[in-house]
Amino acid sequence: MRRPWNIPDSPVYSLVTQVQGKQNMNICTYVIPVSRKPKIYAIAIYNDTQTLEHMLNSDTAVLQLLHSTQYSLVQLLGKKSGFQIEKCEILRRRKLLELWHGFEVLKQVSALIELRKINHQQTGDHVLFTFEAIGFESYNEQPLTQNILREKKIIRA
Repeated sequence: MRRPWNIPDSPVYSLVTQVQGKQNMNICTYVIPVSRKPKIYAIAIYNDTQTLEHMLNSDTAVLQLLHSTQYSLVQLLGKKSGFQIEKCEILRRRKLLELWHGFEVLKQVSALIELRKINHQQTGDHVLFTFEAIGFESYNEQPLTQNILREKKIIRA
């Protein structure tokens, strides 16, 4: 039997962060909308990551709801450190990026949400951020989920 927090089939996101023109992307599953008006998201970012460093030094980010066919990107975006490799350069070489609201984002995602940071606080091994959604685009309603990652044997839970 799975642990209670692993039972729901949660969507898989990637957070795009940018500081002084340098971008990074990660994988986020601790993401939840917490308000309807204005639309507020809570996103937990793992400690000691480039994404966290960027977010502490920036006021904006883009949340990408990954498409169900993008499961193979989890290896690069979630299991590699932005401190050690240039994830966006690899994605650029693969021609997987396009420009959206001043950020390079993944092509063919299910949705994009432009975020403005409200605040943050340390919470265990993550820092919990709240963001206001200030823009969005929806493209496809077949998001990547944790169950797909389990089926593909990318994660265990």
